Amino acid sequence: MELDHLRTFISVAEQRSFSRAAEHLYITQPAVSKRISSLESELNTFLFDRIGHRITLTEAGKALLPRARRIIIELDDSKRAVANLTGEITGDLHIGTSHHIGLHRLPPVLRRYTRDYPDVLLNIQFMDSEEVCNAVLHGELELGIVTLPLVPDKHLRLIPVWHDPLVIVSHSDHPLQCKKNIKARELSEHSAILPATGTFTREVLEQTLKPMGIDLNVGMSTNYLETIKMLVAVGLGWSVLPQSMLDNDVRPIIVSNLKMKRTLGLVTHIERTLSNPAQAMIDTLNELVSNK
Repeated sequence: MELDHLRTFISVAEQRSFSRAAEHLYITQPAVSKRISSLESELNTFLFDRIGHRITLTEAGKALLPRARRIIIELDDSKRAVANLTGEITGDLHIGTSHHIGLHRLPPVLRRYTRDYPDVLLNIQFMDSEEVCNAVLHGELELGIVTLPLVPDKHLRLIPVWHDPLVIVSHSDHPLQCKKNIKARELSEHSAILPATGTFTREVLEQTLKPMGIDLNVGMSTNYLETIKMLVAVGLGWSVLPQSMLDNDVRPIIVSNLKMKRTLGLVTHIERTLSNPAQAMIDTLNELVSNK
């Protein structure tokens, strides 16, 4: 059983598409089909049901998927453990981060890291924090720098780095800007532009408001905080944003007894051996933060 065939099988299962798996693996779609066909021939069973453009796992595919992931994770972990013995900080480092953290937190870290470790080939994937955690969990990424989940998977190790206060914001002409002693319940009377349901930042807001029994009037949602800021700045509603994003375009709304924060930090898999490049990234980040 060839490892490239297993990696391709995992990618097709996760992407639910031969074409997206091909893009993810940087190979052609016919190459993906050939690898899956070879694996199915070797196992003498179909791994996917192909109905039109829809791809689903067969029972055999469902049984193989967790085992294939364990095989790849064990192999990659063994390679890192052996490579670490040299003490050299070289090779590839695959990390994931959110667009917001990549724009506002990582530039000085990456600048220092690439200066100190020029032999490391950085592969940075920008995606939602939730997707990064899932990729670390499944062994696709070695390290994540993300908004930390409120309830993490038991196989993930979370390392807090930044405490990120959240504030309710709006355009300066919003009706709530003219009021004093605003109660949280008054937010439901106005249209909100919020991070998408299921995002860690949205969960912070919902968990804060849940005991108050408040149902929000959500007009729009998106995963990109910079997009939310733009929509708020042109007057389309209020939102919740990191305090660090406040400027003349968006102003805070002071809501009585409403304090929120999220935690940004590192995510690794508890069962994986960190490579020397990954440990160097963690050390660089912690050094820069502690010296501030």
